[in-house]
Amino acid sequence: MTTLHDPDPPVVLDRREGPFGEVVLRRHGDLLQIIANGTFLMDTSDGRSERRLVDSALSALSALPSPAARRKPRVLIGGLGVGFSLAHAAADPRWGGITVVEREPAIIDWHRHGPLRELSAGALADPRTEIVEADLVRHLRTATDTYAALCLDIDNGPDWTVTEDNHTLYGPSGLAACKDRLDPGGVLAVWSAQPSANFEETLRNAGFQAVRTEEIPVVRGVPDVVHLALRPT
Repeated sequence: MTTLHDPDPPVVLDRREGPFGEVVLRRHGDLLQIIANGTFLMDTSDGRSERRLVDSALSALSALPSPAARRKPRVLIGGLGVGFSLAHAAADPRWGGITVVEREPAIIDWHRHGPLRELSAGALADPRTEIVEADLVRHLRTATDTYAALCLDIDNGPDWTVTEDNHTLYGPSGLAACKDRLDPGGVLAVWSAQPSANFEETLRNAGFQAVRTEEIPVVRGVPDVVHLALRPT
């Protein structure tokens, strides 16, 4: 929390009204931070959780003798954020294609032309990378492409969404759309700020198999997690 004695208060770099409310990019010391409707979403302080999201999906694929585990699998990343997941996927030559779905035009612009470019310029220039400006749930329901993996990092996970509409993604209809976009034997990986036994049960009820949760230690508080599940072959 910033106080009157803070020698380095946050500096707002850009503030925009987007299709889902206000989004702000600010700098706090060496960190870049994204704030949505007054709620902190993410910053550039670490990135281990975002990288783990991508690595866990690829590891799960590599362990499967299924069509989805072919030599050059395609991944869809839900949420561009500060770009950690995209940059990490682009740094791995095993991915054959990388599609990122982001609904906030401001965030895309900050990566293409603004301060976040320092994190994602190389990944955006990668010929495997495609950026889609769209609401993720709507895209999952209307797209026709399928992927070996979906890596979703939307809001703070199933039990704590900043935008109420995002809650649909983690319910039966959203998970049905996820399953439709996965190849047979494909992997769904979902980042969350806290474990959710209820979400694990929702995944099983939606027809996913091999549901499990990997913990990611953080400096303070409850570990971040990645929920993993497979579409049946």
